[in-house]
This record gives sequence, structure tokens and C-alpha cells, in this order.
Amino acid sequence: MLFLQVDKFRTAEALEQNLQLEMERNRERFIFLKWGAKAFEGLTIVPPGAGIVHQVNLEYLARVVFERNGVLYPDSLVGTDSHTPMVNGLGVVGWGVGGIEAEAVMLAQPISMVLPECIGYKLTGHLSPLATSTDLVLAITKKLRQVGVVDKFVEFFGPGVANLSIADRATISNMSPEMGCTISFFAVDEVALEYMRLTGRSEERIAFTEAYLKAQGLFRDYKDSTQDAEYTNLVELDLSSIIPAMSGPKRPHDYVPLKDVKSDFHKCLESPVGFKGFAIPEAERSKSVQFTYEGKNHSLSHGSVVIAAITSCTNTSNPNVMIGAGLLAKKAVERGLNVQPFVKTSLAPGSGVVTLYLQKSGLLPYLEKLGFNVVGYGCTTCIGNSGPLPEQVGRAIEEGDLVAAGVLSGNRNFEGRIHALVRANYLASPPLVVAYALAGTVNIDWDLEPIGLDTHGHKVFLKDIWPTHEEIATHVAQSVLKEMFTETYAKVTQGTETWNALAAPTSQLYQWDAESTYIHNPPFFSSMTKELSYETKISGARCLLNLGDSITTDHISPAGSIAKHSPAARHLESKGVHRDDWNSYGARRGNDEVMARGTFANIRLVNKFIGKAGAKTIHHPTAEVMDIFDAAQKYKAEHVPLVILAGEQYGSGSSRDWAAKGVWMLNVRVVIAQSYERIHRSNLTLFGVIPLEFKHGESAHSLGLTGIETFNFDLGDEIKTGAEVTVHVRSIGKLTHVSQNTHSYTLSIYHATHNTTAFMMISPS
Repeated sequence: MLFLQVDKFRTAEALEQNLQLEMERNRERFIFLKWGAKAFEGLTIVPPGAGIVHQVNLEYLARVVFERNGVLYPDSLVGTDSHTPMVNGLGVVGWGVGGIEAEAVMLAQPISMVLPECIGYKLTGHLSPLATSTDLVLAITKKLRQVGVVDKFVEFFGPGVANLSIADRATISNMSPEMGCTISFFAVDEVALEYMRLTGRSEERIAFTEAYLKAQGLFRDYKDSTQDAEYTNLVELDLSSIIPAMSGPKRPHDYVPLKDVKSDFHKCLESPVGFKGFAIPEAERSKSVQFTYEGKNHSLSHGSVVIAAITSCTNTSNPNVMIGAGLLAKKAVERGLNVQPFVKTSLAPGSGVVTLYLQKSGLLPYLEKLGFNVVGYGCTTCIGNSGPLPEQVGRAIEEGDLVAAGVLSGNRNFEGRIHALVRANYLASPPLVVAYALAGTVNIDWDLEPIGLDTHGHKVFLKDIWPTHEEIATHVAQSVLKEMFTETYAKVTQGTETWNALAAPTSQLYQWDAESTYIHNPPFFSSMTKELSYETKISGARCLLNLGDSITTDHISPAGSIAKHSPAARHLESKGVHRDDWNSYGARRGNDEVMARGTFANIRLVNKFIGKAGAKTIHHPTAEVMDIFDAAQKYKAEHVPLVILAGEQYGSGSSRDWAAKGVWMLNVRVVIAQSYERIHRSNLTLFGVIPLEFKHGESAHSLGLTGIETFNFDLGDEIKTGAEVTVHVRSIGKLTHVSQNTHSYTLSIYHATHNTTAFMMISPS
């Protein structure tokens, strides 16, 4: 899966230019991949420019039922990206794991897991004429976060499922990690077989898939309630209740009905800093900043849209919403509407099929007219690769300390992920992305305010250009054709001339280059032993960070741009790397020296020791405020192990194994949180960082822990499920109401997540 940065946009050459820049920046990484394809059996590389792996899985790679040596069995997979469950929409059981687990599987090691509970989600009815699958998945995401489905499977059933296309189902399954569940599964039915036919799977495969699943009792008629299974718990939803909506401005499960977005944004401006607040003083809320761009005067204010991106496999795999965006663009252009030239607009489909059907439908020129040119086939804005804003726009935002907005059809909008200067980010359907680009602001009430004026000076409202379900269905039926899938995937492994010209080593072992700033031999290889060893006694640990709720893997290990005054930037400069060539953390994740310095480098991270956003902490023995990496190095030189305190949903977000590796490299040995996301907890465990969990209803605050204390852990001779250990916490310093006192806490190991490590809970003894 290519993480493609949007450097060039609003030009017909953007696709070719962005791919060429990516090939130049990532030459070393791509050579490493080509070496791996030769060194390992069964490893095939799909070259850059082919699309996003999850959409490629859905449209091409998924077998649904495997046939090998005359034996049939259900398709399944694990993937190194948390959105792997997208293929659940086609009836394949697949979920995301950390890179560490995936590497073990590649080396023939098994994955172990606790048998999950299964939640049944019953759907009834039809979507209303104004609602899209994006609106549906955002509502489901909010609901399942409220229910609490971490570590659980979710299976959708009921007559409403029959009214959803495979693309609609895949949109839902794609956002499993945002919901918190391991998978969101849809059993195979007639609609799935038709999708296999549409996407070019052979009639022979479709026939044996149907026969096998029916013989095994795995084929589903969603309108037959006698086929409904028994579930741990039930959730129900009438599809007709779904209304247009967005999620934001900082989390994918912060659902906002479209009619409330303006008022909700106003509340966010005035509310204290948090998931729904920016704490802008009243006198500053009406501020605007003037600037000149391409010879014309413009202005920005709070809520101005500066990024509008149709991106991410979540929605670009769905012809209904993509055609919907094209139809809305067509109607807008015909009414004389346009997008301000400084707005960074982009169209980044998950596969080339999207371009083919947008061309066939005649809608692509209208999207291009509004600035939505194809910029590449890969993860872009949604992963944090939005690229730089126009310089004048960035200066205006900084000058006014403005809460600028991004609107994207992705799955994640965490703080600091989309762009460092864009603080309010909203997830929305592709048609709404186009609509907000036209309006130029999220500070708009669509029912009362026009999107703009047409060529005759008449007001144009959103309802005037919103496409109907019937219009969308007609265009999809006429434009999304089987031959588009077969044509696209017949050449999926060919690659570009630049890719094919890359010469890779043929040695069985990789030849490390000590001077490389992209691929570096990491220290955890040199310390690896054949026999397993782990610490059970940790003494004198100090707290590196005291964090709140919903600390994401983007907070822990950002994938986006490298800030100019960061430890990673200083390191690259010391290696002679010019600022223009710093690239991103995601591109440099093969280099531990960069990634360790990038751990907790998100500029929106709020550490309670500091009290405001920034990648800083306190070295407690000296009370010195330092960059987090520098403080960790100072502790390490003093032979002091480290601990992190956190709230709920620690490690939510991407299955980013560097969020565990980097923490380990900072000498953090224990994390104590109220709850964890599954993949990150597993990554911590597998990398030797002990994830402890407070008992339900308790927290660092309720137990009087401030982070100033020192911590002693004794887990016994070995870690066992159900064992109890004692942690001695000594309170020192001025931030705690108890001075020079020692408290004991009992840790009970709740359940094992690996045969050598454990997931624990903490409570006062």
C-alpha cells in the first residue's frame, strides 16, 4: 500500500508528478521491497501506483473460498493495516494485526487470541433518499463506540443488509477499527456473488464458492430470519433513520448531523481544549486574515476549508458515493459555481477502476473543473500525506492562529494527522467533500444559507444540486462495468518504467547501509536472543508522560510531516539531509533513528506535566522541560526505566507497530491506562512493554497518581494469568498532596494476550 503525498494538485499532471516524486523519495524503500520479493518465497509485490491494498483485496485479491489441491476452505487473512476488515464486506474473515504479529506469521509462527464475543447488529429498512453509506457508517461508528466492542466481533444481519450493496457493506467493515471491534462481518449472499461476477472473478470460482458455502451452511439469505444466529448481545438500526452527517472535528466517532455542523463548530470554538473544543477567546472568534494568492485577494477565518480531499478506500471503493460526488460537481459547474483556487482539493482513488467509471460516466471533467484532479492511487490525506498547503495559506493560518478546516472522505481525523496547521477535520461522504469545497467553510447552515450564486446571481442551495438515488443508480448501472476491473487488474503487477528499472540485491541476507536515513539495522535485532527473556522486576521507574483519553497511535508515532524543530529534524540535518528531503515519518519508518526521535512527536499531544499541546515533557529530577526524546535519553543515561500513565482508549487508531517499537526504544517498560485498543495493546505486549489496566471506574486521578512518583513493579518469577503482584508507588515532589509516602497497589493479570506476556488490571490494595 503506497502512502502517496499530495505535492501536486489541481493539474492534469498531478498523478504522474506525485508518483514520480514518491519514487524518488522512496527509492531505497522500494529497492528493499524488491529484494524481499526475491529473498522470500511466496512474497509478491504490487508496485506503487496500483492503489490501496484494502480496495485491491475487495476488487481482486479476495478468493472468498480457497481451492488448493482439490480442497475447499473459507478465505481468511490478517493484514498489517487496521482497515484490513474492509474485505469482511465480501464475506472474508480478515482483521488487522501489528507488524510484529504479521512478521511472525510470515516466518510460520501462529497467532493466538482469546475467543471473542460476537455482537449481532440487526439492520432493517432502506436508506432514505438523502443518506449515503458514509452517513450510515458514521452513525454505526458512534453507536458501537458507545456499546464498547473492543476485542469483539460484530456480525451484521437482518433484512436491511439485503438492501446494501457490497460496496456499502465494505464501507462499514472498513471502519471496524474506528468502531473498536476486530471485525465487522457480512456473510456471503446472492449480492456478494453478483459482486464477484462484476469484478471479474471466474464463473467457475463463483460456482464452487456458492456450492461450498451452501453445503457448509455459511450462505445467507438476509430476509430469512430462521438463519439468524445467536449472539452475545444485540444492536438494532432502522436504515431509514439515517440522515446526512459528518464526524469531527478531532475523532471519527464524534458524530454530528449535517444540520448541526455550524452550531457544533461554534461550540467547539468556545469550549475548552479537548476532543470538542479549541478554547478560542470570544474577541478572537470573528477574526479574519487577508492574503494574496495567484494575484487575487482572499481571506481566511475560523472554519475556512483549506483541504477538501476525496480520499481513502473507505469511500473511494464505493461507486454510489463516487458517482454521487461527480453528479454534484456536474450540477455545480452547470450553475456556475466554483472552488476558491487556494483550497487544496484532491481525488485519490483506491484503484484505477474509479477513474475508468468516472470517465465513462462523463463526470470526471466536472470534478476536475472544481479542482478534484486525480493525484494518485494510494493513501493520501487520510494517512496524513496531505502535503504542504500553499505558502500564503499557511502564513495566514499562523498569523491569525485560525482554526482552519479540512473535509475528507476518509476514516480518521485525529489531531495533527491530516495537517499540522489544520485543527478542525471532518469525515464526510464524497458529495459533501465537494459541497464544502464549494462553500469554502464549515460555518454554514445548508438549510438557510446558499452554497453560492449562479451565473444569473440567483442563490444556489445544496438541495438544488444534490443528486437523487435514482440518478446515481442509473449512472452506476451504465458506467461501472466488468471489463474495467479485468482491464485494471490484468496489469496490476506491471509497474512503471521507473519501478522496473530499480535494481535490487539478489543476496539472501539484506546488506545494511550504515549511512542510510531510510533503511537502518534496528537495535532490537542486535538484542534478540533465541531464548525468550523478559523483565518481571522493574525498580525506580519514573513517569515520562501523563496523558488523557483517546491517545492515538498518531499521537504516539505520527506518520505525517517532520516538524522543523523536532529531534528527528535535527538528526536528519546532522546527516546532511536537506529540509526539502526530510519526507515524512511514514516514509522513514525503516529507520529506527528517525522513528525513535519521532515517538510522541505529534504537535497536538497534550502531556499533563506541560498543560498545553506540544511534544514536551519534564525530566523530574532536574525539573527541566525538554523534548520527549531528549528526556527519555537523559533518563536512559541515568539507568532509569520509564512508565506512561494514560486514560481510556490508549493506542486507538492505526495498527502502527512503531507506536510500540518507539516506546520501547525510549526505555518505557510499562504503560498504565484505563483501557487499550486491541492492536496497540498486542504490539506493546509483543515488544516487551507491559500494558497494565486500571480496574473499571478507576484512573490515575482517582488513585491520586500525578506522575511525579517513582514506581516499583514486581510481577513474580514469571507472568501467569490470574496472578497478583504488588506495585510500590512513592510520592515525591510538589505536584501531589502526599509527600514522601509509599502506596501499594495490587495488579491482577486479567487475561493473557500472548503465551509469554499478559494484559493486567490495577487496583488499590
